[in-house]
Amino acid sequence: MPNSDCDVLVVGAGVSGLTTAICLAEAGGRVVIRAATPPGQTTSSVAGAIWGPHLVEESERVDRWGRETLAILQELAGDPAAAVRPLSGVQAIRGVPGQAGGAPAAPSHWMAGLGASPCSAGDLPPGFASGWRYSAPLVHMPTYLGYLLARFEAAGGRLEAGTVGSLSAAGAEHGARVVVNCTGTGAHGLLPDPALKPFRGQVVIAENPGLSEFFIGLPDGTMELVYLFPHGDTVVLGGTEVGGDWNTEPVPAVAERILRDCAAIEPRVHGVRVLGHRVGLRPFRPQVRLEAEPPGPGPLVVHNYGHGGAGVTLSWGCAREAAGLAAQALS
Repeated sequence: MPNSDCDVLVVGAGVSGLTTAICLAEAGGRVVIRAATPPGQTTSSVAGAIWGPHLVEESERVDRWGRETLAILQELAGDPAAAVRPLSGVQAIRGVPGQAGGAPAAPSHWMAGLGASPCSAGDLPPGFASGWRYSAPLVHMPTYLGYLLARFEAAGGRLEAGTVGSLSAAGAEHGARVVVNCTGTGAHGLLPDPALKPFRGQVVIAENPGLSEFFIGLPDGTMELVYLFPHGDTVVLGGTEVGGDWNTEPVPAVAERILRDCAAIEPRVHGVRVLGHRVGLRPFRPQVRLEAEPPGPGPLVVHNYGHGGAGVTLSWGCAREAAGLAAQALS
């Protein structure tokens, strides 16, 4: 049996779970993370991962969580161990600005906040009619998740492997007064939460043929999402965004399509050496679930999941709010 000496049990070890656990542990809480999947095998590890709201509700609270996270990621860019760095690049669309199906005539408010400027024709690959150039924090997720885990453990936290059939029962087993649910798509079956829907993402990890900027090509009625995120000697090539698909195994035909689409945008990708294939399930809800359940006879349950494609983008803002809800119960 695990030690029953924690104040808070966090369920899930992706970016949301680790960040929430850090906020609690660094504030002096005794925190245990229980996760069926280690950080390096979570959906978070598959992320591109560039700061910017994607596949998530449009709301004031998302803007606030995103701003808070952006500020912290910009601070972490000064710490090599975190593997966060500012990177310039282009987000493009095949339509014409201001026309139906095209890009907006002005950048989104979050891109404007990053200093977005209209792309010149020379910035756009064949087939793209408009886009915006900006700079944003890019995160190498395998390294960053390791950084978060080390920071959590340095604050006295502990990660344990294990599944959870009931949040309240798991909390009671540990003697925890609060359980924080950061299970991502796992919440669909655990709670259950029928409002949660997976959006499958598949990427190809390849040797970097010399790319130094990111590129994001938004999907339309004829083409799928495509992106290139360089991380030093490697590059993450994507991608897919398939709602309701629970398949976590790479599909060879999809990998071939990703390589073909990326090579059409950046010819240096053609014939590049492939290092691996990864699949993750983005946990989408119509609204992010960040709330405490009404108090009951067992431990208080706080939910922090359903961030869609914005898990990294909202991570610190959501973690701070979830930790604040937990702290209220502990006090």
